[in-house]
Amino acid sequence: MQTQSLKIEEKIPAPKVEIDEGEHLVGEFVGDENGVTVLVVGSIHGNEPSGLLAMRKIAPELKKLERELKGRVYLVAGNTRALRQDERYIDSDLNRHWTPEIVALNDPDSSIRTNRVEDAEQRELLRIFDRIFLTARNEVYALDLHSTSAASPPFAMIGDTLRNRDFGRKFPATILLGIEEQLNSTILEYINNLGAVTLGFEAGEHRQKTAVDNQEALMWLALYHSGCLGNEHVDVERHERTLREAMGDPKLIEIRYRHAITPADDFRMEPGYENFQPVTKGEVVAHDRMGEVKVSETGLILMPLYQKLGNDGFFLGREILPFWLWLSRALRKMGVPGIVHWLPGVTRDPFNEESLVVNTNIARIFPLQIFHLLGFRKRLWKSGKLVVSRRKHDTRSPFVPED
Repeated sequence: MQTQSLKIEEKIPAPKVEIDEGEHLVGEFVGDENGVTVLVVGSIHGNEPSGLLAMRKIAPELKKLERELKGRVYLVAGNTRALRQDERYIDSDLNRHWTPEIVALNDPDSSIRTNRVEDAEQRELLRIFDRIFLTARNEVYALDLHSTSAASPPFAMIGDTLRNRDFGRKFPATILLGIEEQLNSTILEYINNLGAVTLGFEAGEHRQKTAVDNQEALMWLALYHSGCLGNEHVDVERHERTLREAMGDPKLIEIRYRHAITPADDFRMEPGYENFQPVTKGEVVAHDRMGEVKVSETGLILMPLYQKLGNDGFFLGREILPFWLWLSRALRKMGVPGIVHWLPGVTRDPFNEESLVVNTNIARIFPLQIFHLLGFRKRLWKSGKLVVSRRKHDTRSPFVPED
């Protein structure tokens, strides 16, 4: 088994990032106020500085092009206090901080204040987001820039809406689908639920300079594909070549499993695993306080944890065929998600119009993949029944004026 990921991390020193506490707005550029909005968030984890470095690299060029923008562009740094310390987070993971309850607690108008560092960070970010979304007059596109603790080719992640899919597939990128089924309360989920088209991006290993290059290329292509800048201002061919050389052949990967961990687990990943490396059922990939950690099915290992902080040990995925995306689109365009509650054992959730309650004693003949095709990927057990939910704003933007 290769040990490339560990060698890379040992050889490349941590970049020195100068940033003041609360210095979130890297750049704000406004051309046509009635045009699209492109929001980029980078370095929501403080040990992932490449997002901030890439935004700082692109900002001077955007300033020169400001009058040419067919919309607005906002570049926003995530966890500024953790960035100063080169730590993933200080008190709690800011990218698991976006529950309705915590967001309400940290509303800028709330009089409640806590001592948690990430609460202060979120409150500052909410002030910026509120201003951006309340003034949006057309489609909003949001990017979330990350990097990985293991050596990895870049890849993109999308929440399962048709609008997200359409945007994501414009990039020469391997795309992970279904990550929202495994993770809760991420910043991208929060922004997606506000109605934006969203795209997450893992640019490569934390300490590689190419992670900055990949994120810069992605941002330029996002400005082009969103319609904010034309090809006379974006070298589309060069930036696509950058991503293709880093990624190889694009694939579509469905996330099947997340190995959740806590500090008490004493989780230790076996050395040498890299993103998209094949693993077989029963293979020992890590150890914890209970002993060996074996993978539950044959597939591809994703985002193996090689850092001190984090609650995701690894993920498992498998490649899926484009046919399933076509079928899913056809079913959604036909309005099938709106009538799926007619199935035996399936009812609408009276508290959430985007959720279904499934009595598995009756509806067990329906494989979960049926709900996936219709966009119902989020799962939660309540009182012995399965609640499946889909993203809001699947096909229509709340920001685009109706004809």
